Amino acid sequence: MLATRTATHFAQRMYHATQYGLYPPLGSQSGGDGVEEFTVYNPADGSKLCQVHAAGQSDVDASIQRAQEVFDSGAWSKASTFSRAKTLGNLARILEARLPEMTTIECLQTGRTIREMRAQLGRLPEWIDYYAALLRTRQDFVAPTQGKLLNYVQRVPLGVVAQITPFNHPLLIAVKKIAPALAAGNSVIVKPSEWAPITVLEFAKMAQEAGVPEGVLTVLPGFGATTGKSIISNPSIRKVDVTAGTNTGRVMGAIVGSNLAAFTAELGGKAPIVIFDDADLVSAVNGAAFAAFVASGQTCVSGTRLIIQEGIYESFMKLFIEKVGSIRRRMGNPLNPQSTMGTVISPTSLQRIEAMMSRTKGTVIIGGQRMAGLSDLDDTDFSKGAFFPPTVVGDVEITDELWEEEVFGPVVVVKSFKDEVDGIALANACKYGLGAGIWTSDLSRAHRVAAEIEAGLCWVNTHHRNDPTSPWGGMKESGIGRENGIEAFESYSQSKSTIINIAPSDSTRVTDDWFAETGEEKRYG
Repeated sequence: MLATRTATHFAQRMYHATQYGLYPPLGSQSGGDGVEEFTVYNPADGSKLCQVHAAGQSDVDASIQRAQEVFDSGAWSKASTFSRAKTLGNLARILEARLPEMTTIECLQTGRTIREMRAQLGRLPEWIDYYAALLRTRQDFVAPTQGKLLNYVQRVPLGVVAQITPFNHPLLIAVKKIAPALAAGNSVIVKPSEWAPITVLEFAKMAQEAGVPEGVLTVLPGFGATTGKSIISNPSIRKVDVTAGTNTGRVMGAIVGSNLAAFTAELGGKAPIVIFDDADLVSAVNGAAFAAFVASGQTCVSGTRLIIQEGIYESFMKLFIEKVGSIRRRMGNPLNPQSTMGTVISPTSLQRIEAMMSRTKGTVIIGGQRMAGLSDLDDTDFSKGAFFPPTVVGDVEITDELWEEEVFGPVVVVKSFKDEVDGIALANACKYGLGAGIWTSDLSRAHRVAAEIEAGLCWVNTHHRNDPTSPWGGMKESGIGRENGIEAFESYSQSKSTIINIAPSDSTRVTDDWFAETGEEKRYG
């Protein structure tokens, strides 16, 4: 078990300098912006991890200009697909070798448990390998046309693209966005969350080591209202891809739209978990607990609305509350492999959760207040960190804030339902439509209900499954566009049609004379 002092020593060893600058370095281009810094803290104990330079306006402008220049040079954008695939393969192997280090850093900057981060980061090379393989195997095509014409269609990169990534899965979401963007041949500007930028900064170093040309991938840390806004407002940006709250997505979409750039947005969520009375009870309890409390509830697909059929409501709730109590008793230092659940991202987030809890008209069944005292697991002092316990709230109406709005913390509401129609109605009684879960042993019912639930992702007898091949995105106010799969690759490229007249030259002279004096009818279009 790693003690808190070991975690602090690791942070000091890795980032003992007072400045952890932009990557690639742009300090000489700060001009009149001055140098603004921000501190990255460990939310488990409030200790300082490092200082980070925030990119100013001139840094942003210089980075985008350089990204455009390298795009125009063709060093990456016009490199052969096999060359880009080989470089991406190199990047996957470098990341693979550094996963233990990256896992520890993720725990330190997010407060999430090491058991979670080992599982999550262990799969990240798959995303890079997938898009490298897609490059090697994808095929352009010849479109069927009328007449003596050859029409071949290619995918070409967009240009300079921007990505705004969040704190909850810092490296996972960054890699999900960066991999298809690089594979398609774009130059990429990334602004990571100011709460957790370290692993994304490190990833940019790995990319250059793998052979990605300088200027193709640039990470610009900073605040959303300044650095982020400067990036997405630049008219040279041809696509913006953001993971954020819905209100942030609306504001950004308006800016991006004014530049006629493409926009992908994975926004808020309030996932329903519909549990039917024929579900395997133990599996459903375990699955619902995972859906609700993994990442301390800080995921857009967090299962925050448990909708339980009346026939098993009492028995389910008895087991579920026991499970929640077990999770609470085994919380501790996030670096302890035995710790079940970590912190929320910051004291500010903790206060927001408390404020929402104070306004609910529901009944708090378990949890509900920030944690204090020492951990039963390893003597971690909860009062020093942003610890909030797994919390269950009953007797809520669908108009309650906890039902309607994203908490982004380990808070779940529970409600019973009568029949299939009632369960579907409750599941859809929400403005969001990102993820949803169904628990049933009836295969026909699973398909029927999944078809009716308004969500871009629907899991049956499982939750939060993710794969580089599987499209990921939402309906309603949960965003537009998709991450993962061929859809993501194509969203970072555009089709280009080349149409060639292959008729013999002598006949071409006749058929292409639109204004011939004979007046013969000709085909147009």
